[in-house]
Amino acid sequence: MKSNLFYSFLFLLFLSACGNNENDRSDSTTSTESDVDAARNFIRTALDGRYDKLDQMVVPDSANLALIEVAHMTYQSRMSPEDKRGYRESSINIHNVQTVNDSVTIVTYSNSYKKTQNELKVLQRANTWLVDFKHSFPADTTAAQ
Repeated sequence: MKSNLFYSFLFLLFLSACGNNENDRSDSTTSTESDVDAARNFIRTALDGRYDKLDQMVVPDSANLALIEVAHMTYQSRMSPEDKRGYRESSINIHNVQTVNDSVTIVTYSNSYKKTQNELKVLQRANTWLVDFKHSFPADTTAAQ
């Protein structure tokens, strides 16, 4: 039960930053030439609802892929059409870019629909910037109890 609540909480956090729709946006790009580009592209892809593309934009580990899948399934079954439209029509606001080192950056952002600030950790791997999506969620403290 606690695990289900945890994943529901994770999904709600993800939705505060993202939404879903199958339409492409003309201002979206797939370039990940920089850390901020990778974060912006990930956020825009999620806001536009193209979850099928997100797995190519994250560090390919089981936690990241599972979080994207949970968010996608919850979006399909629980998000209202009004929220979907709100996310799709929202813009991205970058509040802070913290360079941790030459291969790790933390980007603080929000969207104009929900306005809640969130963080994305972006890592450079083999000359490609990828999102470490699990960084956006708190650790599962219920598992230790």
